[in-house]
Amino acid sequence: MKKVLLSSIIVIIGITFLGRLSYLQVFSSPADKWWKDDPAIKAIYDYPERGYIYDRNGKLLVGNDPAYDVMVIPREVKPLDTLEFCKLLGVDREKFIKSLRKARIYSPRLPSVFVPQLSKQDYARLQEKMRHYKGFYIQKRSLRYYDTNSAANVLGYISEVNERDLSKNPEYTQGELTGRTGVEKVYEDTLRGRKGVQYIQKDRFNRDIGRYKDGSLDLEPVQGKEIHITIDKVLQEYGEKLMHGKWGGIVAIEPASGEILSMISGPTYDPSLLVGRKRSANYSKLHYDSISRPTFDRAILAESSPGSPFKTLNALIALQEGAITPNTNIQCYNGFYVGRTKRGCHCGGGLRNMNVGIYKSCNAYFAGTFRKIYERFETTDDAHDVWEKHMKSFGLGNYLGSDLHTGRKGRIPTKEYYDKWYGDNRWSSSYIISNSIGQGEIAVTPIQLANMTAAIANRGHYFTPHLLKKVEGKDITFPDFVKPKHTTIDKHHFEPVVQGMAEVYRRGTARGVQIPDIEIAGKTGTVENFTIIDSVKTQLTDHSVFVAFAPVDKPKIAIAVYIENGYYGARYAGHIASLMIEKYLKGTITRKDLEKRMLERTLLHEYAKPYSGEEFRINEYNWSPRPTPKPEILPR
Repeated sequence: MKKVLLSSIIVIIGITFLGRLSYLQVFSSPADKWWKDDPAIKAIYDYPERGYIYDRNGKLLVGNDPAYDVMVIPREVKPLDTLEFCKLLGVDREKFIKSLRKARIYSPRLPSVFVPQLSKQDYARLQEKMRHYKGFYIQKRSLRYYDTNSAANVLGYISEVNERDLSKNPEYTQGELTGRTGVEKVYEDTLRGRKGVQYIQKDRFNRDIGRYKDGSLDLEPVQGKEIHITIDKVLQEYGEKLMHGKWGGIVAIEPASGEILSMISGPTYDPSLLVGRKRSANYSKLHYDSISRPTFDRAILAESSPGSPFKTLNALIALQEGAITPNTNIQCYNGFYVGRTKRGCHCGGGLRNMNVGIYKSCNAYFAGTFRKIYERFETTDDAHDVWEKHMKSFGLGNYLGSDLHTGRKGRIPTKEYYDKWYGDNRWSSSYIISNSIGQGEIAVTPIQLANMTAAIANRGHYFTPHLLKKVEGKDITFPDFVKPKHTTIDKHHFEPVVQGMAEVYRRGTARGVQIPDIEIAGKTGTVENFTIIDSVKTQLTDHSVFVAFAPVDKPKIAIAVYIENGYYGARYAGHIASLMIEKYLKGTITRKDLEKRMLERTLLHEYAKPYSGEEFRINEYNWSPRPTPKPEILPR
């Protein structure tokens, strides 16, 4: 009986092995990929070049340079002179042991990166000597080359995949590079291409004996696709020079398409710092710079009060709701009253209609307009719902849905927000009157300001701001980018507001930023800047804001400039915006003295003050101050 049982077991095992071998040889397809785990088959990868990145005019932004990785297959490593090998590679013994242990944990038989990104000089020196070190070899790859020292936050950077990447995407292998931020991250699948591979058969002595299945399963590498982004390289580089020594954000948009012409965050950094063997050390220095925070993209992340540019939206809502007409007059008494408290105004006082109210930036006019909106409705809740709906139709208080890799939605406060502080049915427009002039509890990002301005330039619609323009020379046709989004304001209401913004430039608060032969429509803003110091609300230097579009009738550019601690709207933001507009529309600058001042002047003395810029940190992290009427004079 025992003999029969033993014979049966042997027969069953034999049949099982024969069946499995038959299946693998005859029935299985390459798609089963079982052979990838066979220790007798070695995979040699050929990494393709990432796709090139060009600007809107075909100028190169990002290309590739050759680089070389020292690879290791742990199970094939033979005893070696560790100290000599470390000296050859420029690493210490501790690094050698750590890298070899990490590679062994990943896989004893699969190749891992041992020393990444050798230079051409190091490669030439090591090429002949590597044959003495069994289990190690050099593999060619490409690294990013930047043909610009600007647009770091737009372009983003790439780095080696980590364990999380490997677990989420089986197409990656250890040592491969992937996009981490910016365009590199958003369009990773387009830019990375497909790596090639050769499968080499080994014999029982671990010697290579040729290609597995005569190379029928090998894959040729496919280079990543080239893309054109919407950024204008010349304008981007010029804007970053103007932002030298200044903190803030600049966003310029083509109103007719939503294409982002420039997106600038100051301070910034040279993107080439995050390439090569010093990438990790450089990134740590940039990331942990808690003072200037160069990796923090202020253009899309910094949330703060919009200031007086917001008045234009309140004017449009008042027109749409029939609360006023362009000829409605409101008296300014060098300010206005909230209860018995007088709130200040710098316009000089007098009777104001819409045109004068906009170009003189009259606080009293817009406070009165704001009240008239709410008086049109039976309850404050109903009025605020309508006001909120109109504001959000301009892309405020929500993500714009663009192809940016990150962003913040700002804040358009809801009635629930105010109910929390004051109680249901226990507040009115006078409680939130600061919203009439873009202060109060409203928060926006620079890109939202630029998009809002583009919507006004288009007289009621905008296109989703985006960065991708072409892939492999073909224009994109994404529905989210080519389909306009309409505001809730009827088109005919925009003209009186646009004319008021044009007067801002001709004879109003921006009359000092004249551009020869170019008519613009703009709005200055001086944003109050407060922080809490030792439990006391303390005023710091105001922020400088300017929004504009040009030309007035057929706008080609809409821009928002936000300069932290920049004093008042026309002082820094207005001048920088006017230079950007002139550079884009004319290709040259005629006002050389102004250009020289803006290039040379910095605000570093402001940022050196204690607590300077802290209000942005408050806004960014759960800032929810109790909304209360403020008795101080409000700037225009």
